[in-house]
This record gives sequence, C-alpha cells and structure tokens, in this order.
Amino acid sequence: MGETGQEPLWRPSPERVARTGIASFIATVNARHGTALSDYRSLHRWSIEQPGTFWEEIWQLGDVIGDRRGPALVDADRMPGARFFPEATLNYAENLLRPRDPASVALIFRGEDKVERHVSFGELTELVSRLQQALRAAGVGVGDRVAATLPNLPETIAIMLATTSLGAVFSSCSPDFGERGILDRFGQIEPKVYVACDGYWYNGKRVSIGDKLRSVVPHLPTAVRTVIVPYLGNAEEVAAGLPNGASLDAFITPFAPAPLTFERLPFNHPAFILFSSGTTGVPKCIVHGAGGTLLQHIKEHRLHCDLAPGDRAFYFTTCGWMMWNWLVTGLASELTLCLFDGSPFAPTPGVLFDYAEKERFALFGTSAKYIDSLRKEGVRPGEMHDLSALKALTSTGSPLAPESFSFVYEAIKADLHLASISGGTDIISCFVLGDPTSPVYKGEIQAPGLGMAVEVWSDEGKPVTGERGELVCTRPFPCMPVMFWNDPEGAKYRAAYFERFPNVWCHGDFAEWTEHGGIIIHGRSDATLNPQGVRIGTAEIYAQAEQIPEIVEAIAIGQDWDNDVRVVLFVRLKEGVGLDADLEKRIRTQIRTGASPRHVPAKIIAVTDIPRTRSGKITELAVRDVVHGRPVKNTEALANPEALELYRDLPELGS
Repeated sequence: MGETGQEPLWRPSPERVARTGIASFIATVNARHGTALSDYRSLHRWSIEQPGTFWEEIWQLGDVIGDRRGPALVDADRMPGARFFPEATLNYAENLLRPRDPASVALIFRGEDKVERHVSFGELTELVSRLQQALRAAGVGVGDRVAATLPNLPETIAIMLATTSLGAVFSSCSPDFGERGILDRFGQIEPKVYVACDGYWYNGKRVSIGDKLRSVVPHLPTAVRTVIVPYLGNAEEVAAGLPNGASLDAFITPFAPAPLTFERLPFNHPAFILFSSGTTGVPKCIVHGAGGTLLQHIKEHRLHCDLAPGDRAFYFTTCGWMMWNWLVTGLASELTLCLFDGSPFAPTPGVLFDYAEKERFALFGTSAKYIDSLRKEGVRPGEMHDLSALKALTSTGSPLAPESFSFVYEAIKADLHLASISGGTDIISCFVLGDPTSPVYKGEIQAPGLGMAVEVWSDEGKPVTGERGELVCTRPFPCMPVMFWNDPEGAKYRAAYFERFPNVWCHGDFAEWTEHGGIIIHGRSDATLNPQGVRIGTAEIYAQAEQIPEIVEAIAIGQDWDNDVRVVLFVRLKEGVGLDADLEKRIRTQIRTGASPRHVPAKIIAVTDIPRTRSGKITELAVRDVVHGRPVKNTEALANPEALELYRDLPELGS
C-alpha cells in the first residue's frame, strides 16, 4: 500500500496524457488567467486557492445552460454558509436534455437476460414531455416531491427529468427495500406523486411487489397519484389495487409530446433528496441542489474520468445509491448511459462484460465487492471479451483491496485507468478519485478532487501525512447539501459534519496520505455500517430485530472482513431462550422483509449484556473497537464498561 520504491501498476503514455480533458483544461486556464499550471497537482492547488474562478471555469467547461450573473462565490470563509453563484439561475433537467441528434442513443438498458432496450434521445425527450405534462396536471410544481421505488430503468430517468424540469424534487429507492425501509424514507418527505414498479427480476427470479405496495401506499397520504411502471407486465393490475393508482401508460395517455418547458430557479434550488442513516432514528433526508450537483458531476465526468460527448458510460448501481444520480448527470456531457438492473452474476458471472463488449463501454463503474467477487470466482473478463473501447474502470462503495488492484490489470485490461473513488451520499459525489494523467499505485486512490480542499487530520485537528486520521475538507464546495429535510434551524446538518472541527467538513472516514500524494481510506470512523458500499443505519436493523419477541435488545456493528465490511448483530435474549437455527432464520427474515436484503447480518451472536453510556445509549463504536482489537476510548462514559469483555476475541468472528 504505497511502500517506498513501489512501481506503479499503470502509467498513462505521454500521448494519452496530452489527449486528456485535464490537459486541455490546464491549457484553457493558463490562457485565460495567465497561470503557468503544468500538471494535475498544480491545477489542484490553483483550484482550491481560487475557488470562485475555478468553478466559473467548470461552468464554462460544461457549457451550462442558465443565467450566470453575479459572483461565483460569496462568504467563502463560512462552512456551512458559503454560497456559490447566489444570483445565477438554471434548471438541472434542461442541462441534461440539451439539444442533440434525436436519433442518437441516449440510454441503453439491460435487465439481466430478460430485457434489452435502446432509447434514442428523441424517444427520451418525448417521454419526458408527456410525463412533465402529466405531473403538472397532477399539481406538481416548484418544491413538491416526487418519490420513486423503481429499478434502474430508462423510465426512472425520464420521471426524474420530468420532475426536476418543473422545479420539483426527486427521491428514489430500489424495489428490494421493505415496507418499513420505504416509509422511513418517503414518509418524511411527503411526496405529491409516488411512482413504483410492478416488480423486478433478480437472479433469474420474478419478484412482484404488488402486495408490498398495498401496505405502503396508504401510509403516503400526501400522494395524489400512484403511478405504476411496467417491468413484469402487470402494471394495470397492480395500479387497480392502489389508492389513486394508474399505470404509467394510463398516466401519460392524455398527453401528446409537446415542446418541453424548464423552470429556471436559483443555483442551489433542491433537486434531489438522498437518505443517509445515522445510528439513531429514521434515515436523515439529505437535500442536494441542482447547480452544485451539476457542476460537480460535470467536473468528475469530463476531467477525472476523461469522458467526452458520445462516450458510453456504465455504472452498476441501484436507484437507492448516489452513484445512480452521478451516472444520470452524464447526459449533461452528452454521454450515452448504459443501465443495468438485476444480479451482476445472472445469468452468468460474465454478464456485465458481455454488455461492456457489445455496447463498447468507455467507463465501467462498479463496487469493490464486485471486483473481489470476480477474483474469487476465477473470472478473467479480459481473456473472454474485447474490451478495446474501455478507457476507465472506477470502483467505490468500500476501499478497493490491493490484490483487487492487481487483479484488474492482470485479468481485465493492462492499459486501463483504474480509479478507486470515495465520497458519498452526503456530497452526491467524491472527495478523492481518479487522475487520468498520473500513475496508479496498488491500494491507493490517486488524488483529491479538483476544488476539494481535502486533508487528513489528527484528533487534535492537525494535518498529518503517513498516519491515519479523519478525512476533512477545509474549504467550501458547491455540492455540500442544501439542508437536511425537517431541520429548520440546521442543527442536525451542523452536527453531522461540523461539530468535530468548527468550520471544517469532517466526513467520518479514516484516511491516510501516501508518499505518492495518493490516499488510502481505512473505512468509516463513525458507527454507520457500510456493507458492500451501502450505508446502513443501525437503527433500521434494531427496528426489525426487536420485533422478534425473544429479543430484549440488540447492537449491530460493521466488522472489517474479507476486504469489505460485514454486519454483525449481537442480541440479548429473554431469560431461558437460546439462539438456535430457527431463531436466527426468523431474525434474518424479519430484517430482510422489513428493511432490505442489505441489512441482513452476516453473523448473529447472543450476548448477556450490551454496553451503554450513562445516558442510556448503546455504544456501537466501543463494541466495534473491541471486536477489532483496538483500545476503547472514553470507557468512563459507560455505565457498564465490564460488558465490553463479552465481545473480546470471540471465536465466531474469526470465520
């Protein structure tokens, strides 16, 4: 991991570097501003020293449609409180639906081996137009919410574009979420229209969600319409059983395609609500603005991923992960988006690379866990597929293991920009990511993002190199959340990121700079679980587990395991009850159906006591430290510190 003298796994040729978007951007900045920037590092320094000018240049790079009047940045010394482009107006959807050849392919979709579709830009625009009119007729306007429980379908993107074109706010989750998981999210934001599918395919199996929707929809009383998108072919039947239900076809039938209209609004007008769980209560609702999301994604697509108009970009993601939002903004750079829904191993382990070869992906985005799974299964995609079009492979969700770096170059492609990337739901983008002009070293993320003043700090708030510390960002950036929903004074927002170090964003990742100027992420430093890159709040697990009569209370942690994180659930049972196979099965079934499959623990272990603070809160962080053999700070804050010994050196956690 960045040891002295280590040779890079890949180094771009001088010719490749000269052709990159970064090289072109540096030349533009030098010409316009009289600077003498020579490489990525000097560009990064300039981007954080001259943030207003830098973000103006990104606006121009993306040819952003809107009214860019007034200053680029006001109150740059306040975080939170800095304002980017406070007098500018734009519309997110207008930038994604910028004029292009109607016959060009905008979206490609595969649903395992069941469905294959190409959607032209003209077809997408017509569907958005009809949806825009239908939503407007349902009363959706500026600031209203449209919530969706959908697979990663072309229709999902069209519904999002229609929503944001009106100045309304879009929020989504995937259809494998349980009833409680859906309502914990959408119940808070009170959608005016709710959209769902009739079901989905996973691992070759047909999964209907009609029954689940019949339980969910009555608890969304603000929804004046419930629209069912067909995927399994029975949207009309599902819609008929729901209050104010209509199939997608019935919803848009009254409206013929017409010229689109776009509501231009302030730069930071809300476009998306994403959900990030803390350790107590329901998930936090993180509101992201149109302008900050747009500029940050343009920067990451054009510069960090080196994508150009006409390139085909793929990310393996569900609609419950911010990488879906990241991918769809690619339309603003005139990319063709390649969508996939279902299991990445169905019908065969090579299914995504079959797709990559046929559609000639320029970018293949996935999770570290997927790459690790290919390695363990002995799948060597480069030997079986023509991947000549593939320029970049990005990996996120959890840190990419050093052996997975080597595997990519040995088994997928030798001449490839491999970028491990890290950021999150909180910023709908990345803090640290790829630099296509620089070498790739095993186990390291290449660089801090342009415009992102990333540092690693000690507990005392001092910058450190070569040792672990907290990942922080010391200066404002435009994709900071606009706010948290139902947080009128901003107290939850400030507590989430700015309580640890005033006026500095503290992200909750353990990180370390390397001698190459790269970064290693050592996992989360807070109690949020992160299995397979999906952020999970422990409260969501407890809400289900504690419905089991035999469980008195529970505590869940993420255990570092096999280059990922696995969920471990400790349960305190009623007197005289033992943890047998039947009880374990019931616990897992309850969590799977009530929350989601991702919440299901890998290990369930019975304990006789759970450590608590003096104020009565259970202490996940302390248990996690004991499990990992780390010293526990602040044991004096615990009411029963002796309980920690119950979690030390457990044989069950060694396999």
